[in-house]
Amino acid sequence: MNATALPASLQLNGPGDSRVEASAFGAHVLSWRCRGRERLYLSPNASFGAGKAIRGGVPVIFPQFALRGGGPRHGFARTLTWEADPQPTRLSFQLRDREETRRHWPHRFEAALDIEPGEDRLRIALTVRNSDRAAFEFSAALHTYLAVGDIDATLVHGLEDRGYVDSAHGDAACPPTDAPVRFDGEVDRIYADTQRPLRITDGEHMLRCEAEGFADTVVWNPGAGLAAGMADLEPDGHRRFVCVEAAQVLQPVRLEPGQAWTGAQILIVESSSAQYRIGG
Repeated sequence: MNATALPASLQLNGPGDSRVEASAFGAHVLSWRCRGRERLYLSPNASFGAGKAIRGGVPVIFPQFALRGGGPRHGFARTLTWEADPQPTRLSFQLRDREETRRHWPHRFEAALDIEPGEDRLRIALTVRNSDRAAFEFSAALHTYLAVGDIDATLVHGLEDRGYVDSAHGDAACPPTDAPVRFDGEVDRIYADTQRPLRITDGEHMLRCEAEGFADTVVWNPGAGLAAGMADLEPDGHRRFVCVEAAQVLQPVRLEPGQAWTGAQILIVESSSAQYRIGG
C-alpha cells in the first residue's frame, strides 16, 4: 500500500473452498474466494481513514447515493467503523446513529450488514430500521467491485431491454440498447426495475448476480481517463474490475417509525456457456 494500511479484518470459511474476509471499517467486504479464484477486486493502492472509503471489495452506500443528498458522497456508512458481531455461518456488523451521523443526516436508525458465504455463492444483506419518531427516506447500494481478467472482454447480460440514466453524461435518459453492456470508456449507468438475474462474463468465467429488495442496478467502470486521476487505483486498475451494484437510487426507501427494510445481493459462480461468451 502507498497510503494508510487497510484495517484489521475478520475471515470466515464457508462450504467448499468459499472464504470471505471483511472489515468493521465500513462493514466492508474485502475478499471473496470461491472455486479457486478471487471474485472481488481490491486495489493494491487502497487505503482508508478520515472519511476515505476503501477502493474495491464491496463498499456499503447509505443513506445517500453519489451526490443525491446533502451529506458526504455515497453517504457515511462506508467511512465509519461498525460493530462486529461474527456468527458461526456469517459475518455481521451493526451501525447505529451517533453524533457523527446526525451531523449529516438527522435521523435515528439501526443498520446491519450480514455476509454469508455458500459453496458457490455469497449473500450480502443490508437491513435498515427506523428508530426515530418520524418517517425518513434513504438510498442505498452495495457497490460491488467484481474482478475480471480484462474489461475489454467483459460483458454484462440481462439489461438489454432496460433504459437507463447515464450518470457519465449529465443524467441523460437513454433507451434500451438491445445488447449486453460493453466497456469501451467510462460507463456509469443506473438501470431501474431490474428484477431478473444478471450475468457477468469474462472469457471462460461467468458470475450470476441476483437481488432482493433492491429495485435498481448500477453498472460502473471509470475508463482510462477518469481512472488515471484516482490515486488509490493502481495503473490500469480499471481494466481489472467492473462494478455491478444492487441499488435503491431512483426511488428512495421510505420508512415509518419502527419499520425496517432489507436489500440483498447474491453472487453465484456459474460455468460459462457458448451463448454468453458470444454475447448473444
